[in-house]
Amino acid sequence: MKKLIGLVGTNSDKSTNRQLLQYMSQHFDHLAEIELVEIKDFPLFDKPDTKELPAIVKEVAAKIEAADGVIISTPEYDHTITAALSNALAWLSYGIYPFVDKAVMITGASYGKLGSSRAQQHLRQILDSPELKARIMPSSEFLLGYSLQAFDENNQLVDAEKVEQLDRIFDDFLLFISITSQLMTAHAANIKEAENFSWDKK
Repeated sequence: MKKLIGLVGTNSDKSTNRQLLQYMSQHFDHLAEIELVEIKDFPLFDKPDTKELPAIVKEVAAKIEAADGVIISTPEYDHTITAALSNALAWLSYGIYPFVDKAVMITGASYGKLGSSRAQQHLRQILDSPELKARIMPSSEFLLGYSLQAFDENNQLVDAEKVEQLDRIFDDFLLFISITSQLMTAHAANIKEAENFSWDKK
């Protein structure tokens, strides 16, 4: 059984993106173990003088490294991801490389119709950066619009078509994990490239 991390892409206490990951953890429990990971306790990013990372950053990085894959569920604020998620990704690419060659699936929920489509596109660009170099599953957006009405009192998705779509995307993600786990010939070189990226030149 695959072990996955479900990264909650917001620091909000009430979020339908957290609900979506909670739903996925329960709905797919016969296929994978999905552990939800929060970013709300990450401090505001500021390059530490000693390069010593906060304990919460090291803890989350270790979970990502040990996982077979990561699911990130992101809201959309001003056509992009949340400041909290951007902050977390900055920490998770500062002298550590948990996302390099890691299989990632992106999902998103929003109160409106579009379901965080623009934020998901931006997140793909960030995850493809030299510091992160994740392997993002292509052509696989799961967009949950009108998310306040999307769940019933038992936190189940009420739209059968959305459930079927998510089932198929998740099946593809498990296959994507298996495929990408075999594409590791350049992993050492990718880690080296990330190490050679100098934050001091920014």
